[in-house]
Amino acid sequence: MSVAIKVSAQSRTSAVAGAIAGMMRERGCAEIQAIGASAVNQAIKAVTIARSYVAEDGFDLAVVPGFKQVEVEGEERTVLHLKVFKLPLAHDAPNRAAPSVQDA
Repeated sequence: MSVAIKVSAQSRTSAVAGAIAGMMRERGCAEIQAIGASAVNQAIKAVTIARSYVAEDGFDLAVVPGFKQVEVEGEERTVLHLKVFKLPLAHDAPNRAAPSVQDA
């Protein structure tokens, strides 16, 4: 099992995006955990930014959300757990030139 990237409401989305992109390049998948609406917002924004980072490497990202029980400071908490996987680069991915009319 890989180490999950833990995202808080104060996490910098660009830093989290860089961590996601790095894990995707190294391992081919990533796991993200977030507790609370603001943390989930930061996590989703980070995945969105990470898509543009990995597009240069020729792949896109797919996210599978779920819930997981974890212990935080001795207390059982429910976290949003995001599993991120590689996908072939789609034609509408960020930073990818659109095909010309002649290519269609």
